[in-house]
Amino acid sequence: METKIGIIYSTVDGQTLKICNKIKEVLQQKNQQTDLFSIDDFKGDISKYDKLIVGASIRYGVHNPKIIEFIKTNKTQLDSIKTAFFSVNLVARKPEKSDPETNPYVVKFFKTIEWKPTLVKVFAGKLDYKKYSFFDRKMIQLIMWMTKGPTNTDAEIEYTNWEKVNEFAGELINL
Repeated sequence: METKIGIIYSTVDGQTLKICNKIKEVLQQKNQQTDLFSIDDFKGDISKYDKLIVGASIRYGVHNPKIIEFIKTNKTQLDSIKTAFFSVNLVARKPEKSDPETNPYVVKFFKTIEWKPTLVKVFAGKLDYKKYSFFDRKMIQLIMWMTKGPTNTDAEIEYTNWEKVNEFAGELINL
């Protein structure tokens, strides 16, 4: 029987979607039927999936409230299938904060919800000052200054470890 996998994501600047597309590509190369939805567009039925992956980025310390609401609303169904969650954030650029157990946003996230996915990962995002609004650019620049990150507003740095994304996709197949 063919496994059907759903991926639901929330993205602010597009990096989470880029990661989701890579995961989908890897899964489809391994003959896994995979559907990809933005949290804003998902109107489907979770029960038609054997596995469900939820990906969300961080902005100003929190995941998209729609992702949290989706998880809370569908917890019973999520608990009845294999699930995975991944967070995309710039703090994960630091090796000591790139695991679910050490990433402050992921730790905080799981303290606020009761859901326990089968698999959890953290991926570093992308810093692209030119893409941000004036307010976001100044706020992110301040956060980067405080965390000893790059503050040059010409900076465009993709921190995502694509090998780690590929490994995660492989793990999803074996869930």
